[in-house]
Amino acid sequence: MSIDSVYQVRAFHSFVQETLHEVGPAPALPLVKAAVAVVIKNPFAGRWVEDLSPLIDPSASLGTELGARALALLGGRPAESYGKGGIAGLDGEQEHVVACVTTVFGNAFRDAIGGGEAWISSATKSAAAGSSIDIPLAYKDEVYVRSHYDAITLTLPDAPRPDELVIIAAVATGGRLNARVGGITAAEVLARP
Repeated sequence: MSIDSVYQVRAFHSFVQETLHEVGPAPALPLVKAAVAVVIKNPFAGRWVEDLSPLIDPSASLGTELGARALALLGGRPAESYGKGGIAGLDGEQEHVVACVTTVFGNAFRDAIGGGEAWISSATKSAAAGSSIDIPLAYKDEVYVRSHYDAITLTLPDAPRPDELVIIAAVATGGRLNARVGGITAAEVLARP
């Protein structure tokens, strides 16, 4: 495990959703969406702290570890979409989660999954253990590829505890099955000089 020791890790949760068919034509390959969540102790739970750099600065290690684990769940297929986010336990703040998924995290996450040019969609909130969160997904090389606007829903029955943070990285092998609302395509982005 390559996560910086400043983060006290309690658990990892891995999620894979493989969709073989929706209404309409079956795809040549199933759509695989995967996410990995790490549950860490929130060092700032229950108190106000102005400087959140102790969560931000080492967060590349979170991005690298979560990205590598999520990519592995795709079974050898490349990631086309990505997203990030997390949940702060009720003794913490949403800002504590945001501190863990800034650009420092995002750049490492991109590197871990083989690159990406687009900003990474994200969702964060404060909630009790057992709450669900939808992590948004978007095409990794151009945010305006509508076919890849999607999400993966995670629910961790035992997390976050009040003094914990859940940090999440998500990937997918493609866009929505049978997407047909127009806009630029992934193939058009790849064909650009």
